[in-house]
Amino acid sequence: MSAKMRIAVAGAGLIGRRHVELIDASPDCVLAGIADPSPNAKEFAQARKTPWHADHRALLADEKPDGLIIASPNALHFQMALDCAEARVPALIEKPVTDTVAAARRLCAAVRRTGVPMLVGHHRRHNPIIKAAREAVTSGKLGQLTAVVGLWLLKKPDDYFDVAWRREHGGGPLLINLIHDIDNLRFVCGEIAEVQALTSNKARGFAVEDTAALLLRFECGALGTVAVSDATPAPWSWELTSGENPAYPKQDQPCYIFSGTVGSLSVPNMELWSYAQQSGWYAPLARESIAPAAVDPLAEQLRHFCAVIAGREQPLISAEDAMGTLAVVEAVSEAARTGQKISPGHIMEQAA
Repeated sequence: MSAKMRIAVAGAGLIGRRHVELIDASPDCVLAGIADPSPNAKEFAQARKTPWHADHRALLADEKPDGLIIASPNALHFQMALDCAEARVPALIEKPVTDTVAAARRLCAAVRRTGVPMLVGHHRRHNPIIKAAREAVTSGKLGQLTAVVGLWLLKKPDDYFDVAWRREHGGGPLLINLIHDIDNLRFVCGEIAEVQALTSNKARGFAVEDTAALLLRFECGALGTVAVSDATPAPWSWELTSGENPAYPKQDQPCYIFSGTVGSLSVPNMELWSYAQQSGWYAPLARESIAPAAVDPLAEQLRHFCAVIAGREQPLISAEDAMGTLAVVEAVSEAARTGQKISPGHIMEQAA
C-alpha cells in the first residue's frame, strides 16, 4: 500500500477546519500541519497535537508537505500560492483564485514557469448535480441553449455583518457568493462573452452591495439573467436548494433553469421538461426526473487533489480556468459602476 499524502492547511477558520475534518476522514491523506498566526488556530493545532506555524513559509520549509490547502483570506491567496509554486508544492486554493485578475495572471505565469499543479476550490464542479447539468447541456439533450436563469436569494443573519470587512467593498455577495454561481454557469453553459449589471445597497445601507441584477450573453448565443440578494427571506439559492451543506435547511426549489430548443432543466431539483411528441404550447409537457449520485463535493475535491499531486489526474479547475470566473465577476462590478456592457475579455486585457 502506498503512503498517504501529507496535506497541510493554511488558514484555520471555518473552511480551513472543514478541510481538516475532511483530511482526518480521508483514506488518501493525513494532516501535515497548520499555518495560521491567530491564537485560536495555535490552540486548535496544539489540542490536536498537529504541527503549527504562524507563517505558511515556515510550514512549507519545516514540514515539507506533499500539498497545501490555502484557506486564508482572499487577499493572501496570491502570495501563498506563489510561495507554493516556488517551493514546488502543489496547492488547492480556495475560491477566488486571487483577489484580482491582475494577480491571477501573475500566478498563472508562475504556474506555467514552474510546472507545479494548482487546483482551485470551486468545489461545486465536483458535485454530481452540476456534472449532470453540464452533461444535459453539452450533449444536446436540451437542444440549442437559448435562455438561462440564475437565482441567489436569501437572508444573511444580522450578526454576519459584525465583521467589518463584510460591510465594505469586496465583502458583498458578488465576490463572496455569486462567484460560485458564475463558475457553475461557466462550467455548464460555456464562456460568458458580455455582462450588464445593476447593484444596490438600499436594504442595509452599507458601502457594499446587498442586491444585484445581471444580464449575461454566453458565447454559445444563449442569454441569461441572474438575481442576487442577501437581504431577503427566500428559498432560491444553491445553499438552500442543493442539500450540499447540512447547515442550511434544504428547500425543494430550483435556483437555476437552463432552457433550450428541445427541453428545459431546473437545477438542483433536476426536472427535465420537454414535449413527448407534438411540439408547441398546446401540447402537454412531459416531466422527467434526473437522479445524480449523492457525493460530498468537498470530499471528492480532496480525493481529486491527492490524485493531482500524484500525477494521476489533471486539475478539474486550474488557476487559469478560475481566472476566467474571476474576470466575469470583475466585469459585473465594472458594468454596475459604469452602466456599460463589459466583456470578461476586456477585463483580462486591462490586467495584462
